[in-house]
Amino acid sequence: MISSISPALRASSTTPLILIDGSSYLFRAFHALPPLTTSRGEPTGAIFGVVNMLRKLLTEYRPTQVAVVFDAPGPTFRDDLYPAYKANRPALLAEDLIAQIKPLHNLVRAMGLPLIMMKGVEADDVIATLATRAAEQGLATLIVTGDKDFAQLVNEHVTLLDTMKNATLDRAGVIAKFGVPPEQIVDYLALMGDAVDNIPGVPGAGPKTAAKWLMKYGSLDALVARAAEVSGRIGENLRAALPQLPLARQLVTVRRDLALPIDLTDLHVQPPDDAKLKELFFHLEFHSWLNELLKSDSFSLPNHSPRLPRNYQTIWTLAVLDAWIERLKAAALFAFDTETTDLDYLRAQIVGVSFAVEPGEAAYIPLAHVDFNSPPQLDRDQVLARLGPVLENPRYSKVGHNLKYDLNVLANHGIQLAGIRHDSMLESYVLDSAATRHDLDSLALKFLGERTIHYAEVAGKGVKQISFDQVPVESAAEYAAEDADITLRLHRHFWPRLEARQRERDLYATLEIPLIPVLARMERHGVLIDSSALRAQSRELAGRLLELEQNCHRLAGGVFNLASPNQIQEILFNRMGLPVLEHTKGKKPSTAEAVLEQLAMDHELPRLLLAHRGLAKLRSTYTERLPEQINPITGRVHTNFHQAVAATGRLSSSDPNLQNIPIRASEGRRIRAAFIAPSGYRLVAADYSQIELRIMAHLSRDPGLVAAFIQGRDIHRTTAAEVFSVPLAQVTDEQRRAAKAINFGLLYGMSAFGLARQLSIDRSTAQRYVDLYFSRYSQVRSFMDDIRAIGRKQGFVETLLGRRLYLPEINSGNRQRREYAERAAINAPMQGTAADIIKRAMIQMDHWLETTKIRARLILQVHDELIFEVAEDAVETVSGQVRTIMENAAQLAVPLEVDVGVGCNWDEAH
Repeated sequence: MISSISPALRASSTTPLILIDGSSYLFRAFHALPPLTTSRGEPTGAIFGVVNMLRKLLTEYRPTQVAVVFDAPGPTFRDDLYPAYKANRPALLAEDLIAQIKPLHNLVRAMGLPLIMMKGVEADDVIATLATRAAEQGLATLIVTGDKDFAQLVNEHVTLLDTMKNATLDRAGVIAKFGVPPEQIVDYLALMGDAVDNIPGVPGAGPKTAAKWLMKYGSLDALVARAAEVSGRIGENLRAALPQLPLARQLVTVRRDLALPIDLTDLHVQPPDDAKLKELFFHLEFHSWLNELLKSDSFSLPNHSPRLPRNYQTIWTLAVLDAWIERLKAAALFAFDTETTDLDYLRAQIVGVSFAVEPGEAAYIPLAHVDFNSPPQLDRDQVLARLGPVLENPRYSKVGHNLKYDLNVLANHGIQLAGIRHDSMLESYVLDSAATRHDLDSLALKFLGERTIHYAEVAGKGVKQISFDQVPVESAAEYAAEDADITLRLHRHFWPRLEARQRERDLYATLEIPLIPVLARMERHGVLIDSSALRAQSRELAGRLLELEQNCHRLAGGVFNLASPNQIQEILFNRMGLPVLEHTKGKKPSTAEAVLEQLAMDHELPRLLLAHRGLAKLRSTYTERLPEQINPITGRVHTNFHQAVAATGRLSSSDPNLQNIPIRASEGRRIRAAFIAPSGYRLVAADYSQIELRIMAHLSRDPGLVAAFIQGRDIHRTTAAEVFSVPLAQVTDEQRRAAKAINFGLLYGMSAFGLARQLSIDRSTAQRYVDLYFSRYSQVRSFMDDIRAIGRKQGFVETLLGRRLYLPEINSGNRQRREYAERAAINAPMQGTAADIIKRAMIQMDHWLETTKIRARLILQVHDELIFEVAEDAVETVSGQVRTIMENAAQLAVPLEVDVGVGCNWDEAH
């Protein structure tokens, strides 16, 4: 029967011999699992899948004897028997699969598992021979495979295990699954043939027919002898196939008599080679597994310096504190970090502070731990009063990791941090924005080869997590001092690399570092929200959602859950018979937004489902949630701006995310209308007009595009006139809409298929639009071709200010991943340059506001827009200054234009 534990294994008093079909699992993992790559673009998804399976297998069974068997390269005896064997398979394996074979073999060996490859035969034959020898000795054997051919080996000693389906197969299970016992499997397979391996069988003879024949006649030989008795078309097929059935049986029969160079006694599991595993996990960027190995030792990874000795000190007295303060003053640069009660920068109170002046040397000052077993801690106010002059003095240079948070926390205690010279998070981000996560733990592991103490190890996790002031000082001190130490060491790793790349160094020094205090001020000031307006809109949305839900039920012919993909699948594809456009990873029809958008072109129900999803998201994310996020002390909403998230250099925000409020829909505009100015103030919104298209004109130097912007023409109307060959004055609104979709779509690498979907036109018409566009703006096409070629050659593209976006998959053998990288190569210079330009404008405007002390604040940045809160008597001055600064933030071949609006709320000002 099919069960979790087979009778053979239950009967065995020892752990079974486990024989693993490595080739089968490599192929299955490659095709079934999501593609993973390292930051260098090396594929690792199949390796991860197979190794994950091996690890689970070893944990569950704890075997003493194992063999992982792979197919050896080159032909086998089956190719000699039948030259067309496996001819249906690709002549060459995918490059991404080939690249994973050797690293996987190395990992298997490093895990201490015997690995076998034998030329001239297949892995199946090696496994069959080993299983047969084990059975002869009465040993229980577990064959780990997904290949049905192995069912012929099942007996009282041999069981199959398919880990992907989490099921074992014994003799009863073989009969239940195939309809024949193991001893008839060879005949069963021969009758069916195998299209994948190109093994000839009886045309039209599927599993049921093959099982029925064998049940009736007993064997293939008996069936052949009585083939004349089989009637109908299938009988004719059988008789026509008789000459090839002996060959088919020979091809599907696994060999059990190989002269192997090893014996069962050679299959003992060896202790893993931890040093090799660490090296491989590090190279393949399997960080969670690497963490496990590094957790309890001081091993240093290859190409990294040996782990430094640590001299960490806990400061209990003012005398020691004063001595450290003198060291900080004398240091050319020191690392600084705060430990706090909360991740929310407005609520956070300092629990302790740490410093590092040299790698391996750091100190922690506990200030507010609830720890009755520690010596008396120094008074927090007294300590901060002593540290304040150093922290606030710009002469003393500091480095931190995400210093914006520490800057805000110190402000809670009346200290204005100055002298921010470096931030190791931003150094990592500027060097390679997309290569890794930029948190301290990940960077320490990747670049220093050290596993840091994780927060959960000192404070717990989930519902049992305690705040840092509850952490005993002894544990807290090592954790906090290590943070400062690692920050300093990461800076010393990153800074020489930045110094060697002048454009990135300048971008880091003139944009990213100066932006830290700008963003901190924006966060602390927050934005004013009209909560009553949002709650009223939320009630209206609830009514509209109910109406949409009822209409969906009417169209579906019954009540269903609009949030259930399974129920939507049943209604759209089974009940209504709509075409299945895509499948999920679980092979079910997809109901993703992109699918519903295509179906919505011709069907009302998908259109209503999309509308319901959109309104439900607006309600849950904004109209319901924003009022709950108003700070009770300030009466404002305070977002978090992130510099090191978006790969292109754009800022993002969270808690709440204010970057994604839709502006085209009336509901989104009403949400923006709830962002209001306080009494006596107005909101001023300054928005770059079509900045990415202007950057495209600058980069491509296309004469038509450049001329349109210089002459101040409506670029979408101009494009429509060019594409549709009509006078400018005769361009229709529909033609302008199509031209706008083309203009912006091509910036993001949109295909004719995507354009067709967006404009609700057929694909051939969309392709004609694209071709016409490129015939009129030929240098735009040349730029796109050139930038793709540059990306393929050097592995990255750059913004005008030198920000790099690395494209590790642009030469991938996987077409989808390669094309995605090519689209990114086209878009990144535009979007990244726009991000760099607006950051420069933010810094300059903030400096002007701080210098003039005018009654105005920069409160939000959303994509290409800056929003200010301005006193009524300063609106004209600020509006003029922001336009001047933004329009002169970069010198392009075409002018930058800024639309400035004023209103009592964001929607009025936009």
